[in-house]
Amino acid sequence: MMDASELYQSIILDHNRAPRNFRAMPEATGESEGYNPLCGDRIKVWLRVQDDRIVDVSFQGSGCAISKASASLMTAAVKGKTRAEAEQLIAAFHDLITGSGCRDDLPAALTALGGVREYPARVKCATLSWHALKSALDGGRPKSVRGSEIHL
Repeated sequence: MMDASELYQSIILDHNRAPRNFRAMPEATGESEGYNPLCGDRIKVWLRVQDDRIVDVSFQGSGCAISKASASLMTAAVKGKTRAEAEQLIAAFHDLITGSGCRDDLPAALTALGGVREYPARVKCATLSWHALKSALDGGRPKSVRGSEIHL
């Protein structure tokens, strides 16, 4: 039987190898770019919002397994959510990754990234796409979210 850490590692590896929603979106209503100069991760997030609901979200970029898996898990989690629901997920994910609070309102798959908080240098990898999503939701167009400037 697989223990929790093996299961979480399996989820991260799966989303890294076969990321969900990995594509450009020419018809996006919002987009933003994130860049982490510490490890070289670059992520671009696109979203299409209609009637205050995220009807589609995608990303492209390059980076470490944690960065790519986090972006993939994020797109799957926020698709179909309202703006307010997406912002709640962003806050809950931030709490999970930074260890600043225990949240039970996260989809189970996202908790796979919870162990990242034990490696402070990797927290920025895991949150990069989330910051880009937040910027896109806030009406941002392509804009860099530098690793050293990340605040949710």
